[in-house]
Amino acid sequence: MQQNLHPEIIKELEKIVGADYLFLDEETRNHYGHDETEDYVFPPNVVLKPANSKEVSQIIKVANTHKIPVTPIGARTGLSGGALSIHQGIGLAMDRFNKILEIDELNLQVTVEPAVITQVLREAVAEKGLFYPPDPSSQGSCWIGGNVAENAGGARAVKYGVTKDYVLNLEIVLPTGEIIWTGANTLKNSTGYNFTQLLVGSEGTLGVITKIVLKLIPTVSHNVLLLVPFYKASQACEAVSAIFRAGIVPSALEFMERDAIDWSLKFIEGLNIQIKDEVQAHLLIEVDGNYPDILFQEAEKITSVLEQYEIDEILFADTEDQKNALWKMRRNVAEAVKSNSIYKEEDTVVPRYELPKLLEGIKTIGKKYGFQSVCYGHAGDGNLHVNIIKGNMSDENWNTEVTKGIREIFELTVSLKGTLSGEHGIGYVQKNYMNIAFTKTHLELMERIKSIFDPNNILNPGKIFPDVE
Repeated sequence: MQQNLHPEIIKELEKIVGADYLFLDEETRNHYGHDETEDYVFPPNVVLKPANSKEVSQIIKVANTHKIPVTPIGARTGLSGGALSIHQGIGLAMDRFNKILEIDELNLQVTVEPAVITQVLREAVAEKGLFYPPDPSSQGSCWIGGNVAENAGGARAVKYGVTKDYVLNLEIVLPTGEIIWTGANTLKNSTGYNFTQLLVGSEGTLGVITKIVLKLIPTVSHNVLLLVPFYKASQACEAVSAIFRAGIVPSALEFMERDAIDWSLKFIEGLNIQIKDEVQAHLLIEVDGNYPDILFQEAEKITSVLEQYEIDEILFADTEDQKNALWKMRRNVAEAVKSNSIYKEEDTVVPRYELPKLLEGIKTIGKKYGFQSVCYGHAGDGNLHVNIIKGNMSDENWNTEVTKGIREIFELTVSLKGTLSGEHGIGYVQKNYMNIAFTKTHLELMERIKSIFDPNNILNPGKIFPDVE
């Protein structure tokens, strides 16, 4: 596969995007050569910033002709290395695709380009009385295109679903250069294979997303937020399933073990949340809707469920400032951990009733291989983020023992009827664990689908599929 681009190819690419949007300097290439995945940096040979679908198509056709790797690059907030140019080639930076093209208030839909920031989109539709629920923790910086590519979730997925549940149609550029729409702007579609949902979560390996049509729902006007301290982390996990069995579907149900809370409080200035020494974990529980009386009834029912566990006094967030402070504490856990130590983040997901076994197993595996872990996540849908801390571990143990431990964590997860990733994707860093979740037949089918879309394997190569020994 072509890695060092010849001057004639560079000139050909410059004619497509213009000299102002082609970058060969080291600073720009390094800037687009990393995301939030550990400390990896893989600079592409050249960074291109196309302005429209036609330019993307022309770039892809050149790349396909010369068998040059192309890596679609978004906001670079990913945690699985999906946007890393591990085979160099062309870094396709989508920065200029940043417009909300239409908010269709009559059909409750919005058409956007992939570089629209998720929070900007949510706020724009909220002004029209509409609601786009997916809310990944990085919503203030991540882009809709990356959310679609990774099938991002977020705290409110437990009630409202993840990105795939809102994608109606996509304009994509295929790895051979053709531009197609994958579906229709309809709520129901039983016409042929579902290309739209195949592209969602495909991590930039099957096509370059250039336009997205999303479903919206009417906004909700009220919410109630509770912070529940538990003296035993395992009981916090047990309580998750009990809340649902009682007939309550929260709009968010987040788990944070003690270390996650402590690190977050140290990281964020101005948060004044007092926690007793004996408390091991918290659940952050939100219910939402349009009728406050019903919400308070649901909150009371949740409280009655939690009384069977060893808990401290429940904090009801009375003001918007208090609610924002609690969410800020939760959403900054990953950044807090990152500021303290080199770490690896895994994105396990199991049926929610299995969370206590998963948490207990992770801690046992950590002791076996000598690493500390900080666990938190979207407990309401069984999605537990596991931050493995390097701390004082030697480089040798970090590179050998931790890898063994991660494999055991994934083996445990799959044995509990779970899988490797709930929302971060597989990308570069998890691909060699795919044989835990899938048989050889599964992987061969996926690779055959990839080869049909991308016969020359130019688009985001080296992702998802395990390395061949």
